[in-house]
Amino acid sequence: MINLLEYYQGSGENYTTEEIAQALLGSVLVNETPEGLTSGIIVETEAYLGLEDEAAHSYNGRNTPRIQAMFGKPGTLYVHQMHRHILVNIVTQPKGVPQGVLIRALEPLEGLELMTERRKKTGHELSNGPGKLSQAMGISMDYNLEHILDSRLSIEPNKRVIPIKIQSSPRIGIKNKGKWTDAALRFYVKGNPFVSRFKGEISETFGWKSCRL
Repeated sequence: MINLLEYYQGSGENYTTEEIAQALLGSVLVNETPEGLTSGIIVETEAYLGLEDEAAHSYNGRNTPRIQAMFGKPGTLYVHQMHRHILVNIVTQPKGVPQGVLIRALEPLEGLELMTERRKKTGHELSNGPGKLSQAMGISMDYNLEHILDSRLSIEPNKRVIPIKIQSSPRIGIKNKGKWTDAALRFYVKGNPFVSRFKGEISETFGWKSCRL
């Protein structure tokens, strides 16, 4: 199992972005704001493979001030706005290799009342999409270029659950990008109702091998 915190500290290990996208599933994401603390288990991610990936913002070496974070070291937060939504990505490869993982959905753990107040929604609608989870957790563009080890947004080192089964599919909303439209670079926990566009049966354990946290 990949130890993400050691990796972000510069352990020297080499992992693909696809491996890290799957390793993030079951990790607990925490955000502390003046309004209070919120947290959730990551249940869905998407991998973006940089220079060769036509769906990536850094495709073909594009490097603008907007995407500067993508060229940072592993663990750098790339936070960007799409339409009115704030999306959170974590850089995955050595500095200068612009690959990363989009956090697409969370199963809420702490701060449900605060999440509900921010979202004006309840249940699965709290955080079953990348823009929704950012709103629920109070994540703003100010987090861009911060590092996951030093940011208000962090991964809880002592909490983790293991998925029973990780499924993959094409990424959501990727159109007219050749083979990259159909590339199976979206990863999610089977049976977890907080996965975006959830279909199928809800697992009794929400897709986790052990009891939920």
